[in-house]
Amino acid sequence: MKRIGLLSDTHGFVPERVFAFFENVDEIWHAGDFGNLETADQLAAFKPLKGVYGNIDDHKVRTVYPMHQRFKCEEVDVWITHIGGYPGRYERYVKPDIYTNSPDLFISGHSHILKVIYDKKLNFLHMNPGAAGYKGFHKVCTALRFVIDGANIRDLEVWEMERTKTLRKDKD
Repeated sequence: MKRIGLLSDTHGFVPERVFAFFENVDEIWHAGDFGNLETADQLAAFKPLKGVYGNIDDHKVRTVYPMHQRFKCEEVDVWITHIGGYPGRYERYVKPDIYTNSPDLFISGHSHILKVIYDKKLNFLHMNPGAAGYKGFHKVCTALRFVIDGANIRDLEVWEMERTKTLRKDKD
């Protein structure tokens, strides 16, 4: 059994409350747009980290994190990429593999909109954790936490916090 914390689109800043939400996870997965390598390092110092680069990430982030990560977690085939689309509207560069070699869990970021959708046609779960950072058009910062137990994905929980207009440490 693995407890996973999933976030995306931090854009250079992770609110302290995310660390509290991820306190009991085994791994953190980041679906791109870290913002800088320091943000990735901060997450990796807290928990083991898997991630992909996003469209705003510079060459330093891209040197460490790939465009796609495909791996097994327990018995679940996981694919993480930043710009992946949604069921019925997948991005052109993931479409061929999505249709011929579908994962069990497809994760993408980029939209800043939290969505968890089961793709009935291709028989897998799609997750987009929304945006955990303060930069962007979103009004609420979001992240996900869930359990992978064998072939089962369960106990999905959503973290959300109102986004502030300025980049600052979040306050209770």
